[in-house]
Amino acid sequence: MEKLARKVSIIGCGKVGMRYAYSMVIKGLARELCMVDYYNEIAEGEAMDLADGGPFLSSVDVYSGDYADIAGSELVIITAGAGRKPGQSRIDLVKGNAEIIKSIVPQIIKYAPSAIILVVSNPVDILSYVTYKISGKPSNEIIGSGTLLDTARLINLLKKLFDVNLRSIYAPVFGEHGDTAFPAWSKATIGGVPLEDAFEAFNGKDMNYKEEIDRIFREVKDRGKEIIKRKGETSYGIGLSMTRISKAILKNEKSALSVSTYLEDYHGVGDVYLSVPAIVGKRGIEKVLKVRFNEEEMNAFKHSAQSVKQVIKEIGF
Repeated sequence: MEKLARKVSIIGCGKVGMRYAYSMVIKGLARELCMVDYYNEIAEGEAMDLADGGPFLSSVDVYSGDYADIAGSELVIITAGAGRKPGQSRIDLVKGNAEIIKSIVPQIIKYAPSAIILVVSNPVDILSYVTYKISGKPSNEIIGSGTLLDTARLINLLKKLFDVNLRSIYAPVFGEHGDTAFPAWSKATIGGVPLEDAFEAFNGKDMNYKEEIDRIFREVKDRGKEIIKRKGETSYGIGLSMTRISKAILKNEKSALSVSTYLEDYHGVGDVYLSVPAIVGKRGIEKVLKVRFNEEEMNAFKHSAQSVKQVIKEIGF
């Protein structure tokens, strides 16, 4: 059994960072949890509040600090970044958050040079690329949270359609965590049976397969907007998806997860971060799995890559 990693650090103690911290404490996945935020008092208050639950949980040392306190971390999570403001363009948001990343990453490299870095700040694929470029670290040690949350949302909606256990469904979402994300329906399965083959058995001939899967993925893409419209932000789902990635790293699971990873020659696509199934373990990305897309999926994948690369070019990377 792999020895449990001792220390995880979080850069950014907003709602996403704190949902993650709470989940990590509940699951007891680290022995130390160091929290760093631009606003020191916020990090201090959050750490105090979370540490008060210590007697009810497994032993986790929760504390706040500055960058020097992340020394010895095996995993560093970056959630810091601004949200999109009314009237702000996507490019302006990217530029602003890229500047934040540029101020954070050198500090991580200085104090925790051997840590795996998990980027969650949005737009995550672009900021993962920026992190990789300025860190000087091997690409396998920089991971973006990517479309793992999109995949979870898709599985949840398919569960309603098929009325089966979540663990019976395989339906990864590929590409950018954003407008150009897409499902590879040709690879989706229910209990190992191709999705289209299973559809008629569960839903009969009166329901149109193509119309249903298109409707479901529209709901997946709109899910974040619908949550934000109702409560102003999304944080629980992403916090739990971050915990899932962290568990794979800290316990060296070598699990296949849809995360944003650096691609070098993936069906001719390279020098970009996009989500594809990858084996995640203690070294970060242990292996990238190449999926055989059909023609429609291949076109969607290349379109997603072009979209992300265009923004990277526009911000000077």
